[in-house]
Amino acid sequence: MSDNNDDDDNDYNAHHGRTASGHGSGTGSSRSRRRLLPVAVALVVLAGGGTAAWSLLGGDDGKPDARTAAVDGFLDAWARGDADRAGAHTDRPAAASARLTKLAEDLPARKVSLVRGAPTDQGGHRFRATFRLPGGGTWAYDSSAPVVRADGRWVVRWSPAVLHPRLTEGSELALRPDTGNRGELRAADGSPLDGLAPALVGSPGKSGLQYRYDKRLAGRPADSVAIVGTSTGRTLATLHTAEGRRGEPVRTTLDPAVQRAAEGALKGLDKNAAVVAVRPSTGEILAAADNPPTGANRSLRGRYAAGSDFKVITAAALIGKGVRGDTPVPCPRYERVNGQRFENQDLFALPAGSTFREGFARSCNTGIIGLRDRLDDDSLSEAAGWFGIGPEWNAGTTTYDGSVPRTTGENDKAAAMIGQGRVEASPLVMASVAATVKDGTFRQPVLVPDAAGKRAKATAPLPAGTAAELRSLMRAVVTEGSGEALRGLPGEPGAKTGTAEFGTDSPPRTHAWFIGYQGDLAFSVLIEDGGSGGADAGPVAAEFLEAVAAGG
Repeated sequence: MSDNNDDDDNDYNAHHGRTASGHGSGTGSSRSRRRLLPVAVALVVLAGGGTAAWSLLGGDDGKPDARTAAVDGFLDAWARGDADRAGAHTDRPAAASARLTKLAEDLPARKVSLVRGAPTDQGGHRFRATFRLPGGGTWAYDSSAPVVRADGRWVVRWSPAVLHPRLTEGSELALRPDTGNRGELRAADGSPLDGLAPALVGSPGKSGLQYRYDKRLAGRPADSVAIVGTSTGRTLATLHTAEGRRGEPVRTTLDPAVQRAAEGALKGLDKNAAVVAVRPSTGEILAAADNPPTGANRSLRGRYAAGSDFKVITAAALIGKGVRGDTPVPCPRYERVNGQRFENQDLFALPAGSTFREGFARSCNTGIIGLRDRLDDDSLSEAAGWFGIGPEWNAGTTTYDGSVPRTTGENDKAAAMIGQGRVEASPLVMASVAATVKDGTFRQPVLVPDAAGKRAKATAPLPAGTAAELRSLMRAVVTEGSGEALRGLPGEPGAKTGTAEFGTDSPPRTHAWFIGYQGDLAFSVLIEDGGSGGADAGPVAAEFLEAVAAGG
């Protein structure tokens, strides 16, 4: 994401009341234009009977005198943000530089303009200072820069009153931003997302939804400029208050009760983890919880090997090639592909005569890989497209939308069939896979509906009868397979467990996955380096569903 800011927002400019010379096209150098200024201003002062006109008259060459040059040098450097250079044009360089540096920190203007005006009786100059405040308003005031002779040259006589006539050594200027005008991030029911989903919500101007929608939420702060005590920070006087404008709220699809249930299910885990919930009938994201809560946004943006949860998509591809739940499929301990050995978790095997349904329920790797001859190198990426993996999603927030490349050879295909190799997904993607099975149609997940734009479509609809067959398989995972953690819950939930290998350790470390659905709710659970999908992620899924049923 990129933000376009006007260049003026970061500029510092100084102007010195320059006038056109009346000669030529007016495109001469700034030096030639500056030479004309003292005469023009001096005429105005003389016509008004002023007594300070003598201080502006330069020599025969029309150059400004040394007093004016000292003021110009100070104002130029201050406006450019060069505190050291500005200080060098004063009789107290260190004190002036320190004060100007502190002013830039305490009053971070988007633009500073300094316009030199009429001379003072003491040979200095008045000037007009205009600050463009962060909220977009402006604050202007008049001050003066007296001059004094020091070390053989004319310099500005420094005191805090040069910055503002009401400042003393014991006071300074400060911006008092008012954040009360910031719009709210809201849940689906209109309640504010206070304390909910911190990894997703983020912080203003820095991360998450608060960053993505900063301009919309911020409105225009009612910034105020105050004189404060240097040592106490207490406001001594308010000099200016900008007129603010309340920011617009941003409404999300998050359901507070479902979000609380998701966050509660992750409490107590000492691993990085995420729970995502999606409404199958609409694609609305109901919950996006992360552990730790203020850490990375793993729920929507994480990239992980999908592991055996990807077998839902592999099964869809195989069903399209004629495989059914009662198709006999052997499940040995090992399956070798061009010398590479694939195995089942804990080296289990199923008895002779086992079916595809039984192997899917127990998450048999070798049985799935044994069917690889039924698929070509495009089959898995084509099936992934039925679940919306491939097109870019427009969810109203940053998401990782999964990757299922075309396979390249038998070994790459074997690994991809069990969600390894180059297959990657986020917890959001896998929750959406479960939602697509439940509804029968891919509905792109969305978090901020009015900002999501055109939603992605599946590359093709699920073939007729595929969704029903997948629901039967996922129900078997609960009733007779590795998803026993949901056994006994109402609503006939379906599930798929997954254990995804990663890294180079031997034996390899594993992420624990668990996806499923219950009623009009689909979900995924991921625990990084979490062990087994059924044994470790399954209880988290069960706790989540029980909390949802209890109202969060």
